[in-house]
Amino acid sequence: MFIVSLPNIITVARILAVPLLVWLIAEERFHEAFWLFVAAGVSDAMDGFIARTFRARTKLGGYLDPIADKAMLVAVFLVLGYEALVPLWLVVLIVLRDIIIVGGVSVLTLMKERLAMQPLWISKVNTFAQIALAALVLAVYGPALAPESWIEPLVWLVAITTGWSLLGYFLRGLLILRTREEEREAGPT
Repeated sequence: MFIVSLPNIITVARILAVPLLVWLIAEERFHEAFWLFVAAGVSDAMDGFIARTFRARTKLGGYLDPIADKAMLVAVFLVLGYEALVPLWLVVLIVLRDIIIVGGVSVLTLMKERLAMQPLWISKVNTFAQIALAALVLAVYGPALAPESWIEPLVWLVAITTGWSLLGYFLRGLLILRTREEEREAGPT
């Protein structure tokens, strides 16, 4: 029984770490923030591994895990933008993308569309790039594990993949709506 809930406990701990991480960055305690961010990443991999290996996947975990990931990334980028460690326009792009995607999914759900929540491959690349950028910024200003010159190219990679991902989801949403309209025009079969 304990093993079934362990991945969810780890995920909830990751969610609870978000305010601490934000506070550490705001207080310019980048060294601690970097290691907490790394620990959150390790815990994300660990809860997924436990859930798969011990067949401990739960419906709750299916909702909590992406919420934990998104809460962590959005919060980190908001505070990094506020602290002027990443460009504000990038933070706006990242947050706007997430708002538009959630809004689109909400609209389609209200329209009674059955959605398979499969992320696009570019979205996976984008998430990886966002994680890498956040970790890099914290590594540069915390334990000085990388040169500051690496940040700007990664900023542009995140910007490009964020825009590409947004476009991909927008086009997927249009395709769903178009298919629905064509089915409605064809009438019942």
